[in-house]
Amino acid sequence: MAGPETVKDIVLLARRGDKQAFSQLVDMYSSRLYGYFYRLTGNRDEANELLGELFLKMVEKIGSCRPETFKAWLFKMASNLFTDYLRTKKRSQKMLSHIEEQVRTEAQMPEKDNFLADKLARQLRKLEPETAEIIVMRYYSQLSFEELAQVRKEPIGTVLSKVHRGLKKLRQLMENSDD
Repeated sequence: MAGPETVKDIVLLARRGDKQAFSQLVDMYSSRLYGYFYRLTGNRDEANELLGELFLKMVEKIGSCRPETFKAWLFKMASNLFTDYLRTKKRSQKMLSHIEEQVRTEAQMPEKDNFLADKLARQLRKLEPETAEIIVMRYYSQLSFEELAQVRKEPIGTVLSKVHRGLKKLRQLMENSDD
């Protein structure tokens, strides 16, 4: 017997409680969502914790999802979860000290293999959290501008403008860093 062919089919099965369908959804999105959380937190344990919480919420709330917009729905939940995480952990102060420590640690490391990727990650964390999040969603998690607009519940023009401004700021940070 052939399995479902589309994400929509898999979501419909998951809504009926099919455990294999849930497993397929986790397999399909876990690496992208882990990358999303990791790039925003800079911490593997926190990224894994957020990912686990997200998939629990997915199981609990799959009934409220429209199957045709599953990806945008899932990333909207991820965005909300990250926002709650920032709020509850008072991340603004902790994030600054964490970045400072990470920059000092990375500056002492002799490895240069991933130099550009590390530099990009450091500069990305210097952006406002909302700006960093939208860039990560667009380029690392590969959401289309339409999906970003759905996730953020904003007009597509607003999303395009925010991504453009964020990339411009990131480019300035990359060019002006001492790395």
